[in-house]
Amino acid sequence: MKNLLIAIILSVCLCSFTQADLTERIDSIISRSSQKKVQFSIHILKANNGKTVYSHNAAKPLIPASNMKIITTAAALEYLGPNFKYQTKVGLLGDTLVIVASGDPLLGDKVTDDKYGREPGWIFEDIAALLKQNGIKTIKDIIVDTSVFDDQRVHPNWPEKDLNRWYACEVCGLNYNDNCIEVTAKNIDGKVSISIEPKTDFVKIANKVTPVTKGTSKVGSYRTKEPNKIVIRGKCNNQAGPFDVAIERPAAFFGFLLAEHLAKAGLKAQGQFIEKKLNDKSDIKIIAQYDTSLSDCLARCNKDSLGLAAESLLKTIAAHNTPDKRNGTWAGGQELISQYLSKLGIDKNQFYIDDASGLSKKNKLSANAITKVLFNVYKSGNWNLYRDSLAAGGVDGTIRKYFIEPKYKGKIFGKTGYINKVKSFSGICSTKKGDFLFSILANNANAQTREVINDIAKAIIDEVDSGG
Repeated sequence: MKNLLIAIILSVCLCSFTQADLTERIDSIISRSSQKKVQFSIHILKANNGKTVYSHNAAKPLIPASNMKIITTAAALEYLGPNFKYQTKVGLLGDTLVIVASGDPLLGDKVTDDKYGREPGWIFEDIAALLKQNGIKTIKDIIVDTSVFDDQRVHPNWPEKDLNRWYACEVCGLNYNDNCIEVTAKNIDGKVSISIEPKTDFVKIANKVTPVTKGTSKVGSYRTKEPNKIVIRGKCNNQAGPFDVAIERPAAFFGFLLAEHLAKAGLKAQGQFIEKKLNDKSDIKIIAQYDTSLSDCLARCNKDSLGLAAESLLKTIAAHNTPDKRNGTWAGGQELISQYLSKLGIDKNQFYIDDASGLSKKNKLSANAITKVLFNVYKSGNWNLYRDSLAAGGVDGTIRKYFIEPKYKGKIFGKTGYINKVKSFSGICSTKKGDFLFSILANNANAQTREVINDIAKAIIDEVDSGG
């Protein structure tokens, strides 16, 4: 009994020593001269019991940037369940082609298509082949039902200057190719040519790029008052791009591309593109259904920070909380995610939900709120699925270039965040003494803050693995 008591005392002392060392190490990191004006909210806890091992302004709400996606994806698991699938249906209503959209953010997404060995435009080729199999040679109209979401495709608090960027693309019930085109400028014999993918007449390009023979190519895209007329400006020495440009009216984008592919396949589309809500679907003959798993959406959201996936998940949560599973709105999703956080016992003063991706600067989260969410998922049966959606240090996603040293590689999983003067990183460190959940938020951040944040994550492994 005496030996057992001594062992217990030694164990407690060693754990305390490790925690004290970790505290001293992190305090030293955030006290660097370059970080004096930076606001930090930091919380680290032991994953097996939720016990805090480090805290610095943990209850202080700060702008989280893309760490909002941690909250969104955890809420999606809570409300939709791990087996949820987006189901986009294609059918026939007489000689009219009908698309019943589900809010799927990954239709035509290159990363997802590469994962499953699908070629660009595969869905249009598949629909054309199915129409031929059903003896259809001519299509009258193409009807798209996008009523799973409302028609507010742009969040009111997103910066207007960013709306042509991939991370601020429109959010629609029917999304395709991340609601973007890919633009490439090439200087060929003193003339600049502009190419886009997918090739389509839906977008009009005004080429204002100047060819140059010296210097770096710098080319950008600019919207006009005419929807989907994009001006490309800058200078091109050899090649600029490819770079993504967000389009307007995603459902029409999909419908236009579909009509173009049907024409190439020898099928005629003689009518109109119509976007409307279909109240009665009983007469539709379904010829195809395209599914996307929640796990694929979580991975694109967390590993690669795809904002469209986050915003679609928020609106999907809202839609599936209505009797007819329609009209998903930002307001509805905000309310449900806020309810989820409150159920976890997180004080309302520690969060404010404005969008799902973290692009809005009106979002507020404390490090404590984020770790409580991670702890809740950790204790659930969904943890492995969720952890696999996070970027792995030195391996993939937004932290593949960080934590490449053997002692860290594949042991730090997390979600980064960045907007102007905001940097964040939250996730899990796997150590020899178990898992530690962490959240590090920094506002008024500067060029050195990302290194500071990474050093804090490294310190968790260093101090825990070396202590006692």
